[in-house]
Amino acid sequence: MAESRLRIAIIGGGLAGATLANVLIQIPHVAVHVYESTPEFSSRGAAIVLTNTSQKSFQRAIPSAPDILKKTGAVPKNSTQLILGSGPEAGAVIADLGNSGTPGLVVSRFSLLRELLSLLPKEILYTSKKLTKIIAGGDYVDILFEDGTSSQFDAVIGADGIFSSVRKHVVGTAADEAYSASPAGFWDSRNLIPYEKAKSVLGEEYFKLDRQYGWIGDGAFIMHEFLEDRAVVQCVISVIEKDPPKDRRKRQLTKEYLTEILSNWLDGPIAKGMIELTLDQPEPSGYSQWEHKLTLTYAKDHVCIVGDAAHSMTPWQGFGAGMAIEDAMVLGVLFRNISSPQGISAAFKAFDAMRRVRCERIIHSSQGTGVIMCGRNEEVGLDVDKFRQSLFSRWDVIDAIDYDVHEQEALEKLRETLTGGN
Repeated sequence: MAESRLRIAIIGGGLAGATLANVLIQIPHVAVHVYESTPEFSSRGAAIVLTNTSQKSFQRAIPSAPDILKKTGAVPKNSTQLILGSGPEAGAVIADLGNSGTPGLVVSRFSLLRELLSLLPKEILYTSKKLTKIIAGGDYVDILFEDGTSSQFDAVIGADGIFSSVRKHVVGTAADEAYSASPAGFWDSRNLIPYEKAKSVLGEEYFKLDRQYGWIGDGAFIMHEFLEDRAVVQCVISVIEKDPPKDRRKRQLTKEYLTEILSNWLDGPIAKGMIELTLDQPEPSGYSQWEHKLTLTYAKDHVCIVGDAAHSMTPWQGFGAGMAIEDAMVLGVLFRNISSPQGISAAFKAFDAMRRVRCERIIHSSQGTGVIMCGRNEEVGLDVDKFRQSLFSRWDVIDAIDYDVHEQEALEKLRETLTGGN
């Protein structure tokens, strides 16, 4: 390894870490290593939706993105139908949304991570490496692991999830509690069901088109969509959480519990079938949705955080993975424009300046969208016309971005910092 190469450690081998590693290995003067704390690389959750905006940033970050997505068995989300799931108007169609441009893609998390990792040299991937300490000084960072080993790098990037160890170093122990992740007010259950079984339970009428179905109702939201080349259906129940736990431990789901919380849905067309499918798994469970409402900074000297470690969010606007991809895209642009360890701190400051405002705006928009979609927004309630008026403009905060401008502004921030400007 040439001495002139910047040595970068990525802590966390999930989607955010693997995406970033694929971006950084394209840069000749960067040497990247990926450390995963568990015995194998994995990604929690069933599927994600990559919107048109996410696909654009993905291809900017990794030019082979279309081939990667094809190998995952991604299914185009050609349309979304939103339907009222409870109340006197249950079954009424709120909206039938087509795609005027590139359709969104429903992608298996596992398959996407598999394809991203397959593109990385095996010698830069490490498992069972749990970070215990970061010692930063000057232009270098030492990282220590639970197994007693240590390494020195020019920079460390934390992609180690919502309860990130790297985040604590960046934000600072004193401020960690004030800026740590907290319950967002919802829990959800996600389950993958064989296509034919899901069709037989939910009804053939909901399987004629490759579309996402979302059911809005009293205190909950239900969704189903196709993935893995239409071999399986992701079934989701999301519910307003009245008693959030102090951690993200699993919530055991029983027929009695689901029947109680969806009691106002049972006369509608979807709840009974979804309860049946949710319970048809070894350990029916729900998980609280947590988010980082605010974060003091995404960077400290030669250490920074990306993905859920920086900006964990609720899934209501389907852009958690999209924000991680944007992080990787911007860091790739910045690292292409520095050549020595002395430029890393400036690059991370520019990253923080560009990314934090946008990510926190989307975090808050997503949480508010969840309240509407669970029928608990006081102004909207379960009024079909008000749903139509309030929901669809909320995605403007995500899609109204020019990536050429976003990248150029990041470079301007980098130059200002390098030259001592404000």
